Amino acid sequence: MRRTAVLGSAGTLIAGTLIAGAIAAPAANADHRDHGWSEARGTQIAAERAAKRGIDWADCPEDWGLAKPIRCGWVSVPLDYRRPHGKQIKLAVDRIGNTGTKDERQGALLYNPGGPGASGMRFPARVTGKNPLWAKTAKAYDFVGFDPRGVGHSTPISCVDPQEFVKAPKLDPVPDSEADKLAQRKLAAEYADGCAERSGWILPHMTTPNTARDLDVIRAALGEEKLNFLGVSYGTYLGAVYATLFPGHVRRMVVDSVVNPSREKIWYQANLDQDVAFQMRWDDWKTWVAKNDATFHIGDTPEKVEAQWVKLRATAKENPIGGVVGPAELIGFFQSAPYYDSSWVPVARTWSAYLAGDTQALVDAAAPDLSDTAGNIRSENGNAVYTAVECADAKWPTSWKKWDRDNTRLHQDHPFMTWANAWMNLPCATWSTQQQTPVEVRTRKGLPPVLIVQATRDAATPYGGAVELHQRFKGSRLIVEKDAGSHGVTGLANPCVNNRVDAYLLSGELDSRDVTCEPHATPKP
Repeated sequence: MRRTAVLGSAGTLIAGTLIAGAIAAPAANADHRDHGWSEARGTQIAAERAAKRGIDWADCPEDWGLAKPIRCGWVSVPLDYRRPHGKQIKLAVDRIGNTGTKDERQGALLYNPGGPGASGMRFPARVTGKNPLWAKTAKAYDFVGFDPRGVGHSTPISCVDPQEFVKAPKLDPVPDSEADKLAQRKLAAEYADGCAERSGWILPHMTTPNTARDLDVIRAALGEEKLNFLGVSYGTYLGAVYATLFPGHVRRMVVDSVVNPSREKIWYQANLDQDVAFQMRWDDWKTWVAKNDATFHIGDTPEKVEAQWVKLRATAKENPIGGVVGPAELIGFFQSAPYYDSSWVPVARTWSAYLAGDTQALVDAAAPDLSDTAGNIRSENGNAVYTAVECADAKWPTSWKKWDRDNTRLHQDHPFMTWANAWMNLPCATWSTQQQTPVEVRTRKGLPPVLIVQATRDAATPYGGAVELHQRFKGSRLIVEKDAGSHGVTGLANPCVNNRVDAYLLSGELDSRDVTCEPHATPKP
């Protein structure tokens, strides 16, 4: 799950093997509590149609930033799978062919990086950029990316003017009074209303099950009988839902940094669990900063580092740094350290420079760039899709008393992200369209072994999610990166993980039991 701290105008930021194009018969795979016969039949019709049409590959539009030999195209899918002959929307896809021989090719590998709201269109660039971690897999697979419905080039949605969305400083997410809470509640309700006004026609259809159906139509359009899939973060939930709806269409599936798929977790409780994990990883980073005090001069104990953070927040609240960086913007910048180890050094350097008198370094890092209109459009769109999907996927509490009680209690011991997270999700309490019941993710007939990869100290997708999915998917294997917490394990250099992912994707090989790997290398200042 992608979490981006408070930056929006609402106080939110950012079954058997069948021929290509067909799906398993509804009698074999449909769970009437989760999805109806009409959606299953609609997906079958759409997939058969897509298989006949294929994809007209062409050079990518110049402003997409995807150079040759990457090729781009479009796949049409129904807005509403209950009405497959009704309104269609277009999804952007891109592809680069396998780098090995024709005999080495094993098909297409589709990718989703998370969000909800993130684009997967950069995936083929792992080949053009000669990413060594993916060189072996690239010999066997075409790398295929796509923008999910509502994202980027795929009928993008919006909830607020992008330039207004990024304006700063925002309200401090940590409330000092009931008046502060009321102001944030008002902003969240206004954001939900903005989504309805600007994108209401598509909101009821912005669900993970529909994106999973889209994924099956893309599979068919590619001429693939079965799906090879790599999902990271929210992409793991998309993969889990796909594997539940279309178990016989899965060939190989890797899920990395796992969203807990329990109905009881999607999505309200999952976000509360995330707050606890973010605090844990924030504490890990503070410990690392303290150990490297000779370089950063922020504090030589975690307690001193925390004291400097509290002081920085207070300073920015009283007088926003550079006139634009308040506590909300600070969280937006500093949260990248608990997210990714690759951010440990740059975040600490920027903070260190600020303490040494370089205010501009922090402003440049944390403040919005109003001149970057394309980037601001992407940010606002990403947040809109995040909100739309999570609000539509599941029923959210409508009682403010519950939100207030749960977050007030959690904030006491986990203050880093709790209130920022609450305001980001609060539009779901007043959402304008019907909220669904999440799919009951579980093993169904025809599902092959799934490979699950997870770090134990992940902030964005806590470790328990991987354990839960592992229990639900019989025959799955779990690779655990112990005592590590960088989000997205398969993107890191750790041979214990990388070699096993390669072996699974290239030959279907899995260990006879789950594996625990030592952590990847700790960042060096």
